[in-house]
Amino acid sequence: MAGRAAVPEVIWARPERTGRGPKPAYTRADIAAAAVRIADAQGLEAVSMRHVAAELGCGTMSLYNYVPRKEDLHELMVDAVSGEHEQWEPSGDWRADMLRVGRQTRELMHRHPWLPRLMSPVYGFSPNALRYLEHCLACLDPLDMTYGMKMQLVGMLNGVVTMYVSNELATAERTRSLPWSAEQENAARIGYLGSQVATGAYPRMAAAFSEDPGPIDLEAVFAFALERVLDAFAPKG
Repeated sequence: MAGRAAVPEVIWARPERTGRGPKPAYTRADIAAAAVRIADAQGLEAVSMRHVAAELGCGTMSLYNYVPRKEDLHELMVDAVSGEHEQWEPSGDWRADMLRVGRQTRELMHRHPWLPRLMSPVYGFSPNALRYLEHCLACLDPLDMTYGMKMQLVGMLNGVVTMYVSNELATAERTRSLPWSAEQENAARIGYLGSQVATGAYPRMAAAFSEDPGPIDLEAVFAFALERVLDAFAPKG
């Protein structure tokens, strides 16, 4: 396949385009933007070299001169949307700044629902990902611990956000496929659950529901999860 390396290679270390000929007609940014548009509109499964080439108006084989592999295309996509992270002057309150990072990451993943599926440490060294990580470390300057621990904090925070959003997206996708509303679904399931708890077979669950009958505040659950991650890294005493 044209342009495909026989040894491991980082796409960011490659020239923008290989091969001879006139000045490249497209940039990596153009290609990434086209792929992101397709994924946003039709899902990650719709992203193929052929589909991206058609979006750009070029031949599929010529696209391989810019992007050797589909995995590289995915990496370009992750980097492109990583550039949407807002970067601000750190406030001096590392917890507040990292909570803001977590909320912003969640919003980003909802704008691009395919993103959680591509989250990988392998893609953590692209230009925009590095700028994001540097910003997070700057926000953590007031925290007295090694950079290795700070990077663990960032990784754990991103992991919690990715898991939470993945569940949100999966729930929303399932709801769209139902022949009834989410409210009707919840009412039916709550009714069934109540009937089972009322049998007396689940006394601890009955006690739990008597303490807090709901409904669950999902925003509060998200904030609580982020806070617990930060608690693990907060100075003791």
